[in-house]
Amino acid sequence: MSFRRPTLAAILLCSLSMAVSSCVVRRRLIVRKGANAAQPLLVADKAALLEAISRQYRAVHDFSATVDMVPALGSAEKSKITEYKDVRAYILFRKPAFIRIIGLYPVVRNKAFDMTSNGARFELYIPSRDEFIEGNNEMTQPSKNRVENLRPQHFVEALLVRPVDLAVDQVALENFTDEAVANYILLVFHEEKGALQLRRSIWFNRVNLELVRQLIFDAAGNILTDARYSEWHAYDKVPFPKHVEINRPQDEYGVVIDIVKMETNKGVTDDKFVLEQPPGTKLKVLGQGPAAPAGQTPASSTDGKTNPD
Repeated sequence: MSFRRPTLAAILLCSLSMAVSSCVVRRRLIVRKGANAAQPLLVADKAALLEAISRQYRAVHDFSATVDMVPALGSAEKSKITEYKDVRAYILFRKPAFIRIIGLYPVVRNKAFDMTSNGARFELYIPSRDEFIEGNNEMTQPSKNRVENLRPQHFVEALLVRPVDLAVDQVALENFTDEAVANYILLVFHEEKGALQLRRSIWFNRVNLELVRQLIFDAAGNILTDARYSEWHAYDKVPFPKHVEINRPQDEYGVVIDIVKMETNKGVTDDKFVLEQPPGTKLKVLGQGPAAPAGQTPASSTDGKTNPD
């Protein structure tokens, strides 16, 4: 048997292979927020995620909550945001769409605003301006006065993620997993005039399958609401996010909500959603001109109609 000595090329190739494996190749553990190094990502299909949304929505009939709130005016697109710290607020909700939010100023805790809605119309009282605003929840034209763009229903849509109606909507599931994030995203499409339009995207964290974000889009694909959820906690055995961030980029306002105390499914009576116009305040019906103070004869609006008392 003859023995062949390795050629110089073979020796160099082996040396290079050893150098590459020891010097270039390295292994890294990916540790995501809320998980440990050994925790595998959870797996779910579209049906399971849709049922998780429905289950969470069904679990909440009503609630009353004390919250710390940070309202903000402005937008990231215009590179200017003004935040108002230490606002204490009370939120009352009852299905299907009744909501009332009372905000208090920092330190002195005088009433900053009071707004309510039955799902179709809303009222907003701003004591510092002696102004009482009312109108439809549907906003056809945003106001240059950002306060007038506030709608209680924006909070309802963000705080309670509606189930997907598969009779009218189509859903696709995206697995968005990389080194930084691991999310399942449900893309909800609605057919309009023969074309599918993206109306919502609902995000789940694959570390624990908690709902972490919801984007709501208009018919042109622009973001109406960007809501983010974290620190899920059981209130009266009902899971609810303790920290919620709501942004309305087109209306140029947002709010961060941290729940201090919450009672769930204890009952909220009809009178809690009644907001009367205080005497002496100016009534403004959105879409019309300003009206006379409460108790006086209404003035004519700019469109020739008379504002209701």
